[in-house]
Amino acid sequence: MATEVRAEMVANVWKVVVAEGATVEDGDTLVILESMKMEIPVIAEAAGTVSSLRVNEGDVVQEGDVIAVIE
Repeated sequence: MATEVRAEMVANVWKVVVAEGATVEDGDTLVILESMKMEIPVIAEAAGTVSSLRVNEGDVVQEGDVIAVIE
């Protein structure tokens, strides 16, 4: 079953930590967002493989945007 990891707020994608195809564990950091000079890690909500990474460094995400899909 696929798990979509979504942005919780409007923010800039500061750093992408994983790549498509990477194996992640529940709690691993996928990307780091930046909002109002704060760094916000986006963590995996399930263990699996990153099947789709939908952001790049420098992108702006809106609340609810899909950041990654883990299968």
